[in-house]
Amino acid sequence: MNKKIEKIAVLTSGGDAPGMNPCIRAVVRTALANGLSVAGVQGGYQGLIQGNFELMGARDVGGILQRGGTILQTARSTEFREPQGQMKAIRQLNNERIDGLVVIGGDGSIAGAQKLVEQGVDVIAIPASIDNDIYGSDMCIGVDTALNTIVDAIDKLRDTASSHNRAFIVETMGRLSGYLAIHAGIVVGAEMVLIPEIPFTVDEIASVVDNAYLRGKNHAIIVAAEGIHPSVNELAALIDQRNLGFQLRVSILGHIQRGGRPTAFDRMLASRMGHTAVEFMMSGKKGVMTGLDGSVIKPIPFVDVCARKKKMNMHYIEMARTLAK
Repeated sequence: MNKKIEKIAVLTSGGDAPGMNPCIRAVVRTALANGLSVAGVQGGYQGLIQGNFELMGARDVGGILQRGGTILQTARSTEFREPQGQMKAIRQLNNERIDGLVVIGGDGSIAGAQKLVEQGVDVIAIPASIDNDIYGSDMCIGVDTALNTIVDAIDKLRDTASSHNRAFIVETMGRLSGYLAIHAGIVVGAEMVLIPEIPFTVDEIASVVDNAYLRGKNHAIIVAAEGIHPSVNELAALIDQRNLGFQLRVSILGHIQRGGRPTAFDRMLASRMGHTAVEFMMSGKKGVMTGLDGSVIKPIPFVDVCARKKKMNMHYIEMARTLAK
C-alpha cells in the first residue's frame, strides 16, 4: 500500500542549469493541482540541513519560466556528505512533516538523494546538468541552453578571428565530459574538437591549424572541453612556439554557459520532468530519476544512475572529424 502523500519539498542542488526555474514551477503547480502542499528548500542540501523551508503557492512560481538560475538558490554541501549531516537533513524533513522530496540537480545531487532513500526518505530526482553526463537520460535540463550560448559566442569569435587571421581555442565547460564541446564543434564547423575522452597530441593540433592556413582559410576554430590535458592555455603556449601562419588566441567561456534565458526546449523538458516527478511520487515510486528515453520520460533507479557512467557517442566524434575536413 502506497504511503499517503500530503506535503512535499523541492530543492535545487549542485551547479545551476538554465531550466531549473521552469522545473520548480512545474513541481509546485502539479503538486498543488493534486491537493498537495509544497515547501521550497532554499540553498540545496545545506539549506535542508538548516531547515530553510518556505511554503510555496502558485503565485510564488509565476513569471519564472524565462529566468535562468534557480529561485531556490543552490549550494554544494560538504556537511551533507557525512552521515551526521544526512541525519540532520532527515530530522528537518520529519519536523516539517514532509512526505517526499524532489531533488533537481546533477550526478552528485542524485548520489546525495540515494543516501536519503537508503534511510527511508521518499525521493524523486530530476537531472539538471549542462554537461549532459548523467546516466539514464538522453538529455538533461540546461544542456540545450548552454549549447546555444556556446554557439552564439563562437559565431561572434569567428567574426573577429576572420578579421585578424587568427586561430582561436575556445574552452567550453565539461570537466569530465566532452558533450558540449563535441556538439558545439559540429554545429559551428570547428576545425578540431578536443575532449577528455579522446587523447590527442600537440602535433595533431598544430597540423590542423597549419593545414587550415595553407588551404587559404582566414581563421581556424578549435573547441576544447575544460577537462583536457594539457589545458588550453598550456596548449596555446606550446603551439605558438611552432610559428604557424595564424596568431593563436584563447577564449574561455566559463560560467556564462550556466546563465541566460532557458530555450523553449529546456523549458518544455523541465516542465515535463517536473510534472512527471510529482506523478511518480504520487504513484508510490521512490529512489528514481526522471530519465528521457527518446520522447518518453521513464523512472530510472538511483542505483543505476549512480553506478553507471554515461558514455560518449562515438558517432558524433567521427562526424566532427569528417565534417571538419
